[in-house]
Amino acid sequence: MTSDIYAAYLRRLGIEEPGAPSVEGLFALQRAHLERVPYENLDIQLGRAPGIDPELSARRFAAGRGGYCFHLNGALALLLDHLGYEVTRHVGGVYKESQSEEALRGVSGDHLALTVRVPGAAPAGDRVFYVDAGLGDGPHEPLPLREGPYRQGAFAYSLERLPDARWLYRHPGSSAPLVTFRAEPAGTAGAAGFEAEHVRLSTSADSGFVRTFAALRRDADGIDALRGRVLSRVDPVKGNTERVLDGPEEFYAVLEGVFGRALDDLTPTDRTALWTRVDRAHENWAARRAG
Repeated sequence: MTSDIYAAYLRRLGIEEPGAPSVEGLFALQRAHLERVPYENLDIQLGRAPGIDPELSARRFAAGRGGYCFHLNGALALLLDHLGYEVTRHVGGVYKESQSEEALRGVSGDHLALTVRVPGAAPAGDRVFYVDAGLGDGPHEPLPLREGPYRQGAFAYSLERLPDARWLYRHPGSSAPLVTFRAEPAGTAGAAGFEAEHVRLSTSADSGFVRTFAALRRDADGIDALRGRVLSRVDPVKGNTERVLDGPEEFYAVLEGVFGRALDDLTPTDRTALWTRVDRAHENWAARRAG
């Protein structure tokens, strides 16, 4: 990572100096990433999906953009490498709760998962964490890479070892309730190893990223989500809320204000095209829901 991208990336995260690798530093980096770099598919909706080279993703984040798992975890892994953490990239898969049997059998390859080893002195020694900034509504902080249930505030998660050297992450009720990933490293191909799946997810008519606009942002208390024209807030303590955005002005104000997605890369033509697509999809969804 070049020094200019590194400095700009840290500014986007609101971190001045991360310091030497530490558990506290790793947790701060994941929190900042989730709070300041949204999970979003705006460019995919406009038919110009960005590549998943990690340095390109880091440059885009520094300029105020977001992305999905291959972008988010890819760039975060590059940043952690640069800072001296021991990062391992893993082939993963995201499943719905209705696909639990399928999740227990394999790994689909549509997700990039990370584990990070933080060196430590005795008696604690090295510590390994499951790190994921690429789920949109996943954990706010890393989870220890060991079996068991975990709580972060009002949110519950778990990790489980599966046969054939795989791990299973559970977050019931979320948009990514089940994630599996292989314990072995993804290999030396880097982003290129995920390229075919990225092309499918970002261009295929049956991909959710192509069908539906989405933006998500995680903080300590809850999750903001914009799917089509529906803006929701998941907050187990204060209660969940949901409303439909009225028009393009409110839609773009929410993207900038709630999700922190800079919009200076959009021309007036882009804005019109995106809103038309989002509005049409929303009307089709509302009609199916009513019927």
